[in-house]
Amino acid sequence: MKRFLFIGIIGLFMLTLVVSPLFAAENLKVGIVDLFKVLNESETGKRAKTDLESLIKSKQAALEEKGKALEKLRAEMEKQASILSPEARKAKEDEMERLRRDSQRMIDDSNVELQKKQRDMEGAIIKEIIEVVNKIAQEEKYSLILEYGQAGVIFSDKPIDITDKAIKKYNESKVKPKK
Repeated sequence: MKRFLFIGIIGLFMLTLVVSPLFAAENLKVGIVDLFKVLNESETGKRAKTDLESLIKSKQAALEEKGKALEKLRAEMEKQASILSPEARKAKEDEMERLRRDSQRMIDDSNVELQKKQRDMEGAIIKEIIEVVNKIAQEEKYSLILEYGQAGVIFSDKPIDITDKAIKKYNESKVKPKK
């Protein structure tokens, strides 16, 4: 516990050394941006979310199909339970178990695929958003821009929040020029 406290104090000290010259500057201009708001409210982010939702729906439809096949097999087995031979009953039980495993595997694979797709899409968009924020910082001569959710920012005045400006610039950067 003491070790973590010591490391925390050292970290704060280092942060103070790095940030204090910035605050001493006369023309300090600080901005705040909420990257996830830009991600969720930009046109590209909304499109990516829609694409992901349609992929989820297609995966759910395939899973529902497997579930129906499993339920049909279960209903058949219940109907024929009294007339099935032990070998036929065992074969049906094996087939049901195989379908159940296939369904579970399909669910797991779908979840992994969807999470990877979401991470990839968000990562690519966030990278582009950061480029846009860097351009805003350079054009408008910001000394420091903090990310709202990650920098420990609990409150900021609206004038230093450049999130809406970032959304607008990002959307503009994605508009295809008309021929």
